[in-house]
Amino acid sequence: MKRSLKIAAGVVVAAGLFAAGYAYWRHGEYYPSTEDAYVGAHTINVAPRVSGRVIAVQAHDHENVHAGQVLYRIDPTTFKLDVDAAKAQLQLAKQQVAAEQASISAAKASVKQAEVKLANAESKAKRQLALAKRGYTNAQAVEDATDNARAARATLAVARADLQQALAQMGPAGSDNGRIQAAEAALGVAQSNLADTQVTASCDGQLSQLDLRPGDSVTQGRPNFVLVCTHRWWVDANYKETDLDRIHPGQPATVSVDMYPDHNFRGRVLSINPASGAAFSLLPPENATGNWVKVTQRVPVRVEILDPNPRYPLRVGTSAEVTINTTANDAGPADKQ
Repeated sequence: MKRSLKIAAGVVVAAGLFAAGYAYWRHGEYYPSTEDAYVGAHTINVAPRVSGRVIAVQAHDHENVHAGQVLYRIDPTTFKLDVDAAKAQLQLAKQQVAAEQASISAAKASVKQAEVKLANAESKAKRQLALAKRGYTNAQAVEDATDNARAARATLAVARADLQQALAQMGPAGSDNGRIQAAEAALGVAQSNLADTQVTASCDGQLSQLDLRPGDSVTQGRPNFVLVCTHRWWVDANYKETDLDRIHPGQPATVSVDMYPDHNFRGRVLSINPASGAAFSLLPPENATGNWVKVTQRVPVRVEILDPNPRYPLRVGTSAEVTINTTANDAGPADKQ
């Protein structure tokens, strides 16, 4: 009797363990999870667009800043002078165009005058020719009138050529003139450089690695510190390739960050990397040997955090655990990153 009870108890325990193991396996299949996951966000290497000497630093390391907030200022003296010089060049260009416009007006007047003289000379030449046919004038008078008409025609041609030259030299009038446009563009560049002496935050976020001080020299395009944008967070979860069959963009996920073990974040699958983590590494594995051993690769899956909470501030690069609900295959497509 006792032996039968022991056997029955053993069977029940074994069945329970089997059921628990099967349930765990089924849960792992439909809710794949990984602890190989790290928090990420957009990070901006803050660099000046102009070179110069820093005269004021208006932020400090680890400070929370807003988009458009001035972080530091570069000495604007030379840039202001560049703006003044560009304004002077623009004024000169406008004066030159105005002078050329006056020359064009004078050339047009010369053309009109030459046209009048030509018409008068041709009229006289015709009159002398008519008188010659009647015998009321001599051949010399006819020849002189004809030469005068020919000279007036040449004078008109020269006046028209001068007008064309003046028009070509000036180009389009007003704001369409090339020299004025070039001067305006140079002024715009100078004004942009002057505005760039104030380096501002491009997003809401938190500063890191800021050790800039007044008097430091900064170089155009060389980063000085990092701005972590805090408006959007995600987790790059490295899943085994054998888990990817059921994972699709848009599926809901649960994110647990190691910093806050008692708080879970809601997530959503954004995208799946087209390559494994080892594909683009500096030293990819070399398998062309006789000692090759198959290793399950991991593929990064990006999961967006939908409910970041100021009470639980996230940090780039911190560890997390991600569980994806693959039963929600009817979820809509994920937003573009």
